[in-house]
This record gives sequence, C-alpha cells and structure tokens, in this order.
Amino acid sequence: MKTSLVIFDCDGVLVDSETLSSEVLREMAADEGRDFTPADALAFIRGRKVAVWVAELESELGKSLRPDFVGEFRRRAAVLFGTGLRPVPHVRQVLDGLTVPFCTASSAPRDKIEHTLALTGLLSLFERRIYSAYEVGSWKPDPGLFLHAARDMGVPPGRCAVVEDSLVGVQAAVAAGMTVFGYAPPENGTAPALAGAGAVTFESMTALPGLLGSRPARGPVSGSISAR
Repeated sequence: MKTSLVIFDCDGVLVDSETLSSEVLREMAADEGRDFTPADALAFIRGRKVAVWVAELESELGKSLRPDFVGEFRRRAAVLFGTGLRPVPHVRQVLDGLTVPFCTASSAPRDKIEHTLALTGLLSLFERRIYSAYEVGSWKPDPGLFLHAARDMGVPPGRCAVVEDSLVGVQAAVAAGMTVFGYAPPENGTAPALAGAGAVTFESMTALPGLLGSRPARGPVSGSISAR
C-alpha cells in the first residue's frame, strides 16, 4: 500500500538533541552520585518521557531528586541547544525532497519541539503539523500519539510510515499498525534492538528516500538499505 504520510520523531531524528541532553544528564546525575558513560546516558534518555527516566534514576539512587531537577535539566539543555544544536545530518535534504505529506510526533513538550526545530531552521516545514505527547496524553510505546497524528492528518494507519530512533518509538509505531523505519547510525549501536522490535533499520538519512519509495516489508535491514 502506498505511503500517504511520513511521521517523524523529533529528538534524534530531526534534530541532534539527545547527545546534548545526555551530557546534561551525566553532569546532573554525577552530582547526585550516579555516574553514566556517554553511551549509557544517551541510551537512558533516548525516546523516553522525562518523568519516566527521572523515576528510574530516583529508584537507582534510592532517594528523591530535588524538586527543581527537571526544570534545571531543561534549562541547562536549552542553553546547550542555543549554542550547539544541529539538524540530523542530511535530514533537511530528505524533507525538501519528500512528495508526500509529513509531520512530527514527539514525546517532548510542544514548546521544546518548536524551539529545537526553530534553532535548526526546520520549524517552517512543520508548522501546524506538530504533535506532542503532552497534548495528546499518550507517550510511546503506547500507539496513541501516532494514531492521533494520522487521524488528524486524515490518513489511515496502514498508509503511514514512521521514522524513529528509539525502541519505545518503534514499539509504538508497530502497535499502531504502521511501517516503521529505524534510524540507527553505527555509533548508536541500536540497530539490533530496533530491528528486533519490527523496524527496517538504516544508518544514514541519505538512505531514507529509497526506503520510503520502495516500501520494503517490515523487518531488519542492515547498513543503509541492503537486506540482512
């Protein structure tokens, strides 16, 4: 069935924000007595609602974090975004070349989505096509956010393709009955998990147009677009 809508995750798929956010997590967690490697910190927050990983961190520490922890995390991350945030490599070219409608559906608050898209010059491409889990009340891996986006855009779930980089995002897309493509650069080490959850994985955004055009069967694809 032809793809009629492409739904992009935001953090890690459109904007390279998760690396910066994970740096902030490492600094703040270290102050609380929890040391993360850069890779572990990135994996800890990737695609997850802040409240979820904060609760997990508190459980590991055996104590409650200070009341302003989340606010301070967001403030420090915003400072880094202002100086170092970039779009994911090649994603602008992909968006400019798409011939079907697209939108973004993210677990982040709307103001953060709009702020990061504006900083990277992508906001104008997504105006009136931004969906936040905070407004829908459904966070990945629940499929509700993706189903809401598809319904609002007037496209049946089976004609939607989702582009994700997180396990919970892939799980949400599969549960929604959508084809899902897992962005998995080699340095992230996420391809096996994303493929195992039902995504077609790819290493560079330059491969995405071919994947969207060919509509391969759901399942793992290693490298850029070659079948495993």
